[in-house]
Amino acid sequence: SNPFEVKVNRQKFDILGRKTKNDVGLPGVSRSKAIKKRNQTLLKEYKEREKTNVFKDKRFGEYNTKITPEEKMIRRFALERQQNYGKKNIYNLNEEEELTHYGQSLAEIEKLNDIVDSDSDTEEKGTLSAELTAAHFGGGGGLLRKKVSSEQQDEEEEKPKSRKELIEEMIAKSKQEKQERQTRRESALELTEKLDKDWKEIQTLIAHKTPKSERKDKEVEKPKPDEYDMIVRELGFEMKAKPSERLKTEEELAKEEQARLQKLEADRLRRMRGIDEEANKKRPSHMSADDLADGFILDKDDRRLLSYKDGKINIENEEEKEEDEAEEEEEDEAEEEDNEDEEESQEESASENEEDDAADSHSDLESDLESEEEAAGNKEEKKHKENENESQNVEKSDPKREAAKSELPYTFAVPESYETFKSLLAGRTIEEQLIILERIQKCNHPSLAVGNKAKLEKLFGFLLEYVGELATLDLPELRTIDRLVLPLYNLCQMFPEAASDSIRFILRDAAHDLEEVIEVKGRATYPGLDTLIYLKIVSLLFPTSDFWHPVVTPAFIYMSQLLTKCRITTLQDVIKGLFICCLFLEYVSLSRRFVPELINFLLGVLHISLPKKQAQGYTVVHPFTPVGKNLELLLVCDKEDLKSWEKQNVPLSIVTRLKEASRTEINHTRLSCLALCFDLIKKCAALYESLPSFHEIMHPVRILLTQHVPVNEYPEKMQEWYHSALKELENKVKHYTPLICEKKKPVPLKQYTPKIVKVLEFGRKQAGSKKEQERKQLIQRHKRELKGAIREIRKDNQYLARMQLSEIMERDSARKRKVKELLGSLATQEGEWKAMKRNKWKN
Repeated sequence: SNPFEVKVNRQKFDILGRKTKNDVGLPGVSRSKAIKKRNQTLLKEYKEREKTNVFKDKRFGEYNTKITPEEKMIRRFALERQQNYGKKNIYNLNEEEELTHYGQSLAEIEKLNDIVDSDSDTEEKGTLSAELTAAHFGGGGGLLRKKVSSEQQDEEEEKPKSRKELIEEMIAKSKQEKQERQTRRESALELTEKLDKDWKEIQTLIAHKTPKSERKDKEVEKPKPDEYDMIVRELGFEMKAKPSERLKTEEELAKEEQARLQKLEADRLRRMRGIDEEANKKRPSHMSADDLADGFILDKDDRRLLSYKDGKINIENEEEKEEDEAEEEEEDEAEEEDNEDEEESQEESASENEEDDAADSHSDLESDLESEEEAAGNKEEKKHKENENESQNVEKSDPKREAAKSELPYTFAVPESYETFKSLLAGRTIEEQLIILERIQKCNHPSLAVGNKAKLEKLFGFLLEYVGELATLDLPELRTIDRLVLPLYNLCQMFPEAASDSIRFILRDAAHDLEEVIEVKGRATYPGLDTLIYLKIVSLLFPTSDFWHPVVTPAFIYMSQLLTKCRITTLQDVIKGLFICCLFLEYVSLSRRFVPELINFLLGVLHISLPKKQAQGYTVVHPFTPVGKNLELLLVCDKEDLKSWEKQNVPLSIVTRLKEASRTEINHTRLSCLALCFDLIKKCAALYESLPSFHEIMHPVRILLTQHVPVNEYPEKMQEWYHSALKELENKVKHYTPLICEKKKPVPLKQYTPKIVKVLEFGRKQAGSKKEQERKQLIQRHKRELKGAIREIRKDNQYLARMQLSEIMERDSARKRKVKELLGSLATQEGEWKAMKRNKWKN
């Protein structure tokens, strides 16, 4: 052996008594063995990867010597039956049941034995005979020969029959068969008649009528139908499901709604102008039986002139012009057309009469003149009558015209400016305003035209401005504003981005105005009703529970600034502040977000309801002050007003009416504000009870309610509100626990006793028990086998890659060789051609 191919595996330490297996390795020999093994296994599989020419014996138990031949046959028969059963009877529910169609077995129908013979009757059915098929479809040769027995076959092969003989035999046989069928039919009829006679004779003996009493007993004894049978019968009479129409898209619904409104508007305009629809309908003219319909006259030439625009035939524009002209003529000259139609029909009838008279007597000129004069006189009389009828119709249609004029139009264009929008809604009731806004949206849906989206976005801004104007009136129309929120919501759902931009613009202006007033005067006042209503509309149009929202978050910040920076100087300011508190509770009802400005403002409202002497021992936050002229703003000292007060809601419109109110009404409003404050405290306690710091937050409010508020002076209903709010605050349990150090497992002290470990053999891993040692050995063996498997797979892949590369190299070399041969042959041909060309020039 070659010493350079020997690999010596040296060990670090020589251990006495240990036998080493792999001291010397032969990598070349092992590599050649591996390649040889792969050539016999892996290469064979690789070459046969796309071939299916290997026959495998799949017979059951063919090479199993333990099974007897009888068992093999039984098992094979069972397997064959299973395969056939799975293919044929996959949908068969009952093997014994035979499927029928109109009383006939489907198996017999599939045999196609119901072909009717041309010579037989319609009732008799049978198959075409072989002779008939041979004579009509065979075409001669062997097909024309009759089927005979094997004994006579040799004789007939020597004497073949002619076509005429075959046809005569076939006709005779068919006549014989027909005669036999006829005799069988007659015999069957005779037997049935005889049977009917015998049955009638027997029936007279069997027939016996039961008395009525017995019949009644039998009828009573009839069992009632079972519930299951009744349900089955009901199911038989139930309507079968019918496919419904598909759901229409939003664009299709918008187009249908626009077409409906346009049709209604056209009807309204027609009624407003007094045009009768029935008069416009063309009545069929009377035609006699002798009329040959040869007086056909073209009223107008319907042919169109071809015109081209940008290289295309311009037909659509002509159609649109014709439609526009037709609509204008219908609107402006509807009555004149009716009159002209009637006159033309009269003139045509007169002209036809004149032509008939002229054909009958060409020479009688005098009779023609007389007939013309009479026709002219009749025309004048008819015109006079028509004018009278028209005047009567106009008088009758006047109330209809007025009703049509008073109706709202069904189609509206989107107003381009706020002034046109305001004039469109001016003088209308709230129901009519809602109808107008709805029809504007339907007639100008974004899916109907390209510019409708921008127009409807403008409409949202106009509607917001209109709501603000209604709120700034001396008597604000809050009910109208409440009804107008619905179209605002619909437009906001259609165009959320434009709606959010419009409301953010309003909130930005309001915030800038507040900052400017604070910079100039140092203090600010509460805004008008329009801004407060805009804040309410924000909560209706947008989700208020989001952590951050482009519209709700600025509104939230603006309301908190109002509660902290606006001074409380009048009762109107208190009402506006309480309204903002209600809005805050509505905003945070789902998110339960803590709003400190809300608690501080309610504390301040309780503070200004106390007398000056009791307003001590607690702190209030800006804009409320512990001392000042507006301290007793909600204090009511009149006992009669306290007794006569009844709980009622505080409407927002009372802000504009407080200046004209009496002292009693003002005191009642103060008490209502205080009751509303108690109610808001109760709601805040229910909202923030889950906060860990709830008791600390509500502590100032609880102190003020328990120690400072003069409860005994208030009426009974007010005391009920007070006690319910105080009970809601005191019943809440503390949720937080005091802070303590985290519990940890105590660390034991370090011991200095030595740990004795038994060492069996140097270098081996020690384990506690025998099972642990076996487990570690298995893990080690698994790792070793896994590494070996990965190594073998890697070598297999490398071997396959070499095989594939060699195949590619062989294909490339063969292709290069063929290309070289082709180029060589072409070069020789070119050389021969050039040589022949040179010889030709020389010659």
